[in-house]
Amino acid sequence: MALSDQDLHTLLADIESDRVERKESAASGNSDRIAQAICAFANDLAGHRLPGVLFVGVRDNGELSGVPITDQLLQNLASFRDQGNILPPPSITVRKLKIDDGEVAVVEVQPSNSPPVRYKGQIWIRVGPRRAVANSQDERLLNERRRSLDLPFDTRPVSGATPADLDLALFEDLVVPSLVPPAVLAANGRTIDQRLAALRLTSPDGIPTAAGIITIGRDPLSWIPGAWVQFLRVDGTTLADPLNDEKRLDGPLPDVLRQLDEILALNIRSAVDFTSGTTESRVPDYPIAALQQVARNAVMHRSYEHTNAPVRLTWYRDRVEVVSPGGPFGVVTVDTFGQGLTDYRNPTLAEIMRGLGYVQRFGAGIPVTVSSLAGNGNPDAEFTPTSSHVAVTLRSRE
Repeated sequence: MALSDQDLHTLLADIESDRVERKESAASGNSDRIAQAICAFANDLAGHRLPGVLFVGVRDNGELSGVPITDQLLQNLASFRDQGNILPPPSITVRKLKIDDGEVAVVEVQPSNSPPVRYKGQIWIRVGPRRAVANSQDERLLNERRRSLDLPFDTRPVSGATPADLDLALFEDLVVPSLVPPAVLAANGRTIDQRLAALRLTSPDGIPTAAGIITIGRDPLSWIPGAWVQFLRVDGTTLADPLNDEKRLDGPLPDVLRQLDEILALNIRSAVDFTSGTTESRVPDYPIAALQQVARNAVMHRSYEHTNAPVRLTWYRDRVEVVSPGGPFGVVTVDTFGQGLTDYRNPTLAEIMRGLGYVQRFGAGIPVTVSSLAGNGNPDAEFTPTSSHVAVTLRSRE
């Protein structure tokens, strides 16, 4: 997350802290201290998950030092990222900030997802307004944070969320009975907090995970803005044609999946097929099983991280297109997509969808889609995987 000019002015006007450091210049004698500051901000020991800022061209008391903020200075500051002395390389941005009395250089350092970060082999941290070398306890905390951040996105705790953001009635009434056998429920005597953690809907210390917010969140979109499905029914074959219907399917995951099934069933059209003599049957333009597999897979396999895009389901006169944000994941690549390999970007959500009855067999989505289309007389499905999304096109039987 990048800071606005107003945010930077506020930080510059405040005292030094674990997110702010000032330097009079970037002269060669300050190189080590600048690199140590960048390393410390990247480690983010306090766990703010907010950028740390190094201001260059300003004294400790907040007065400008008079150093010219030139393009060469900004390039020199930016080069700290790629010199190989700070590992893993930090994510930084460098720019000029205008203030009332002149200009300062700003080095904005994002918290690392792979701490601890080291400068020349040492782990630097911020302890309030000062830099320090990490002790063994600090290093342990940073290592634990890395392991937490290495978890699949759906099992990571959502910063700022609390158990109050979860619909515990929905959890007890629907999710628990669907995922936990009755005999186990009767025998284990677990508390609701223990059950939430056991199903990975909260972290061990009770913070809702992304899967928890998506599955039973009171307002999932306030935390994960892309967790919805956009449905369009187009009266034509292009997006420029008139819309017959438009719906936004959102809410906790069970509601989204239920709405999705309902809207698919409502939009299928059937035609009378005279197979022989007076015998007739009604044949749908799309088999419901193929539509369900494609739509549910889009919800299950999509990326919920680093995107605000919804799953898009567009129903044209001659085809249905489903676009899922996020390309193939893990062992599945653009080149191997559809060749039988299976991997799960969101393993907790996949298990929940299986428990709720929306997934019968892992890895069967594409085979079921292919066979049901063939059995209904539809053309083959068209799968278009890219690095940023997966698109599937189903063409009408007509």
